[in-house]
Amino acid sequence: MKVALTGASGFLGPRLVQGLLEAGHTVHVLVRNVEQALERLPKGVTGAAFRAGEPLPPESLAGAQAVIHLAGEPINQRWNHDAKRRIRDSRVQGTRALVDAMQGAGTVQRFVSTSAVGYYGGTHGAEVLTEENSPGKDFLAGVCQEWEAEALRAREAGIRTAVARMGVILHPEGGALHTMLPPFRMGAGGRIGSGKQYVSWIHREDAVAALRFLLEHPELEGPFNVTSPEPLSNAEFAHTLGTVLGRPSVMHIPGFVVKAAMGEMAMVALEGQRVLPKRLTESGFTFHFPQLEPALRQLLA
Repeated sequence: MKVALTGASGFLGPRLVQGLLEAGHTVHVLVRNVEQALERLPKGVTGAAFRAGEPLPPESLAGAQAVIHLAGEPINQRWNHDAKRRIRDSRVQGTRALVDAMQGAGTVQRFVSTSAVGYYGGTHGAEVLTEENSPGKDFLAGVCQEWEAEALRAREAGIRTAVARMGVILHPEGGALHTMLPPFRMGAGGRIGSGKQYVSWIHREDAVAALRFLLEHPELEGPFNVTSPEPLSNAEFAHTLGTVLGRPSVMHIPGFVVKAAMGEMAMVALEGQRVLPKRLTESGFTFHFPQLEPALRQLLA
């Protein structure tokens, strides 16, 4: 099918584009800079301009039968007023413009929009969370609720819609693992804060496969946690990464140091969530990397 994709220039986007092409789909990307994006993507991919907060003409979808929505301002930055506004608006307003265009286009039958496990908030400790749990009350949880509400408006036009609540995507090219590798390789890695907070992680290949799975199974609607079935505490994660690298992982970064460096955004690192992919597993999806140590050994080989 013809798939329109936002966020094709981000951390996950290029690998998802490749995966869609390998599966026989045609890909049309919606990006800020079309010329620049297409130079970095495989031949045959087409594109149109898309900027969050601006209307998207329905013809920009170029007759796509499905849409996958990845785009959003990175949350890994110090949260001041402007940063929080960009984080929210890029997701809420961007999704609103995209859904409006989909409803006007009349060709889209399937919509997969990303969200995040931040939906559940960061006050649950070791409690196991599934799609049945209620949303949290902090900033990210509020953003995720608004984000998902905009995505689910697509159902008003009869578009089957799934929301992928993404966990921490692991790959050395970007994201959390990219940030962690330098200190761990120097033997200066270790737990953050109490170390008891959970990391709901997923190998990038499994994340790409899960999004394709949701795309290709339109009967699956509503929220789906896209995380490994075996989340670990931050301390366990640090120990496993140190073991794979053959380096010590005994350092400890106190919570107050993280808060001083990161401000309000520190809650992401210090609280976390223990999230399970209940609906994804029950739907028949198979993880290639359900356990952290084999995942890290493959990523860092």
